[in-house]
Amino acid sequence: MKPAIPKGTRDFSPGEVFRRQYIFGIIREVFVRYGYQPIETPAMELLSVLTGKYGEEGDRLLFKILNNGDFLSKANAEALENRDSRRLLPSIAEKGLRYDLTVPFARYVVMHQHKLSFPFKRYQIQPVWRGDNPQKGRFQEFYQCDVDVVGSTSLMYEAELLQIYDEVFCRLGIEVVIKFNNRKVLYGIAEAAGIPDRFMDMTVAIDKLDKIGSQGVRAEMQQRGIAKEAIDRVEQILAVSDPEMLRTHLCHSLEGMKGLDEVAELYRYFDPATAHNEVRFDLTLARGLTYYTGCIFEVQAKGVQIGSIGGGGRYDNLTGTFGLEGVSGVGISFGADRIYEVMKELELFPEKAADSLQLLLVATDEQAHYHAFRLLRQVRAAGICADLYPQAAKLKKQIQYANNRQVPYVAIIGSDEMAAGEVSFKDMASGEQVRLKPEAMIAQLAGKH
Repeated sequence: MKPAIPKGTRDFSPGEVFRRQYIFGIIREVFVRYGYQPIETPAMELLSVLTGKYGEEGDRLLFKILNNGDFLSKANAEALENRDSRRLLPSIAEKGLRYDLTVPFARYVVMHQHKLSFPFKRYQIQPVWRGDNPQKGRFQEFYQCDVDVVGSTSLMYEAELLQIYDEVFCRLGIEVVIKFNNRKVLYGIAEAAGIPDRFMDMTVAIDKLDKIGSQGVRAEMQQRGIAKEAIDRVEQILAVSDPEMLRTHLCHSLEGMKGLDEVAELYRYFDPATAHNEVRFDLTLARGLTYYTGCIFEVQAKGVQIGSIGGGGRYDNLTGTFGLEGVSGVGISFGADRIYEVMKELELFPEKAADSLQLLLVATDEQAHYHAFRLLRQVRAAGICADLYPQAAKLKKQIQYANNRQVPYVAIIGSDEMAAGEVSFKDMASGEQVRLKPEAMIAQLAGKH
């Protein structure tokens, strides 16, 4: 059998893992500095937890897990005979792979509410799974890096999340545009167009604007049963870019005006002019997930066609679906896999992210090899990432291995070096080679750490 992996998944070789860890490291460092605490949740969740939280398209993309053992023994016989997969599913699958980290987080908050101090600020870096069609920057298994606050309605946290986005992408060297909008404003548009009952149909269509264009959005809304006059009105309002100018269009919508007030409050906390990146209000930003209730966010990289590399928003009652009412939350997510693709395409990774090995010890004879192994312990104890070639092979072969590993420094040890209590220390980039005492070599490398 020829080995293979499922579509939409990948193996990561050492160089790729080092670069991914570089991304995770910066994101994690910023999260911690802003006062967020780490949690982890299971890869599997009960389908009763997951379904109904992501809209009809999200439910369709959920990976379902067949029950253990003879999963057909308790199957709905009528549904099985009629090939009715929707009715059959509850009888053969109770679990699914998590679709995102937000819904599991809401479940976590409800289950552990008596142990938490609110507002509770958490971050989570784990893989999620979606049955999307794989394409550039889109996989069926991918990592999300989430940061959320629950237990406060303060718009201060929306402003803080904008700062986190801005700081992380600045440190990664990626130029981005950070967009924000408000779902209440979008609901106000639906009310102004006379289609409040078709709010979700409208937002699902608008959310595809970047992919299918304005004519595609019109067609989708028509397919969803929205009248031409309402579509025209929606388009007219979406053309307005200034939040304050929207007030004349949404003046008869209490929800819409409340959303505009929240946008104004966010501006009191956060001045886009102080950001490293472009931060702007975008009325066409919709985000199709059903649980968003207030401010929403999305990040796109400049100079690369890859879709959003981050997104999130306010969800006022997600925990309510699990029995805990009135706990508001807001959070954002970083799409680590797309960020990786952007940094790779734009060549933004530093050289140090390629491999962590700083020093390779090589020995020219057997005695020198044993001596080098004892020295290796001393080098590692100083906090230096080092290794020893496993045998006293030809020097050319060992140096080639160092080149293949892209090791910046090599310490050569032979009988002469042993007699003098030294090593021949070689800078692989410049080719310069000097004799040093091991202590001097360690001090020099520690200074480059």
